[in-house]
Amino acid sequence: MSRIRALTFCACLRGALSSIAAGVAGNTLNFGVMRLDNVIARLMKTRLSRGLGTLFAFFVLAGCATPPGASNTSESGAPQSTKLTQAGSFGPQAFGSAPASGATAQGSSLADAKPLTDEGSGISDFHQTGRASWYGRGFHGRRTANGERYDMHALTAAHRTLPLGSYVRVTNPATSRSVVVRINDRGPYARGRVIDLSMAAASALDMRHAGTARVQIEGLTQQEARDARNEMLASNSDSSAQK
Repeated sequence: MSRIRALTFCACLRGALSSIAAGVAGNTLNFGVMRLDNVIARLMKTRLSRGLGTLFAFFVLAGCATPPGASNTSESGAPQSTKLTQAGSFGPQAFGSAPASGATAQGSSLADAKPLTDEGSGISDFHQTGRASWYGRGFHGRRTANGERYDMHALTAAHRTLPLGSYVRVTNPATSRSVVVRINDRGPYARGRVIDLSMAAASALDMRHAGTARVQIEGLTQQEARDARNEMLASNSDSSAQK
């Protein structure tokens, strides 16, 4: 009888231990599954956040890379392009002028002509009538077609065909004023314009405020230009002395 009871007790104890072991194993498996789910969820959240961040950064960079449109306006309010054309060297575009075509600028037979000399043929027979414009302040110091820098206080001008270094007398019939200028640049390339003057030359012709004016252009020899300049200097000196 005692042996039977001992065997029964051992069987019950073994069953209890098996149940406990099974329960522990089940809980461990459930805990492992729960931790795996948490890890997967966190990974998905992290990847989603990174994906959204990358997408947001892409749109921001795309927006920054788009150049805003802009326009440049000259002093008198007229639209003006600041693009330069290459015709041997870079020269500033003048007041109210459109961008020059490289082929047009280089196609001129006189584009590379040497400056006039007293013994040369000169351009004293040259006469032209048309609308003049002038360089704005924004071009002061920029390179002109002959390599020197544009000086808005000097009496210079740009012409499409006249030899660089040649001189012309420009007259404004509306004000009866004249000025002698030296050609040191190429232009203008806007339709209806024949010459671009420096700011000083435009002031001498009393056309700065208007921006453009119809003028008469007369070619001069170097000697005629020197004589005209001397007369202008003498006239200015007399005016200053009287004041």
